[in-house]
Amino acid sequence: MSEQQVNERELIAYIVDKTGADEAGIKTVLKHEQAFIEAAAKKPGDTIELDSDELVDYVMSRKDVKLNELQVENVLDAEMAYLIDKGLAGYED
Repeated sequence: MSEQQVNERELIAYIVDKTGADEAGIKTVLKHEQAFIEAAAKKPGDTIELDSDELVDYVMSRKDVKLNELQVENVLDAEMAYLIDKGLAGYED
């Protein structure tokens, strides 16, 4: 991600607090999100561009995801809020 590492337990606790989703569901969503990001990183260029709708669709297409679409979106939004708060991510205009 960057020089700073994400404290996974802290991140998951943050997401649980913000969304009320269960820890196992959050870990599953984050696992599939990471696979999606890794695939996007293999594309040429310096910047990884992610479409949030495509990401949600990808996560929802995985058979082991038990959360509904709104819950997945909330988990991803909470993760992004956490990363922005920590200075590890941001949005590009």
